[in-house]
Amino acid sequence: MHLNRAIIEAAIVGFERQKQEIDETLKELRAQIAGAPAGKSNAATATTPAGTRRRVSAAGRKRIAEAQKKRWAAVHNKESAPAKNAVPSKKTAPKRKLSAAARAKLAENLKKARAAKAAKGKAA
Repeated sequence: MHLNRAIIEAAIVGFERQKQEIDETLKELRAQIAGAPAGKSNAATATTPAGTRRRVSAAGRKRIAEAQKKRWAAVHNKESAPAKNAVPSKKTAPKRKLSAAARAKLAENLKKARAAKAAKGKAA
């Protein structure tokens, strides 16, 4: 597709106008961030430049570690000691065993099924 020079120049003018509007909007937003009270804006994102990481204080790390240890202890105490109001588990019934007659009947049925499958494979 070949665009003539007039169309390209008109597009450039339009894009420059859009860029100016975007720049003005950005300027207004930045002014709002700078003039906003401390409780209204997110101080971490407003003061930290892009690409830098926030640091956790030593007290914050200590609180995180203590909370993690507390969670770990709670989980592991539940596993090692039975709960106070736990329902005792039901005794499982002993495993049922096949009688010799039932076992012979199953073996016979299996032989028939294998023979039928082999016959079907040879016929095909």
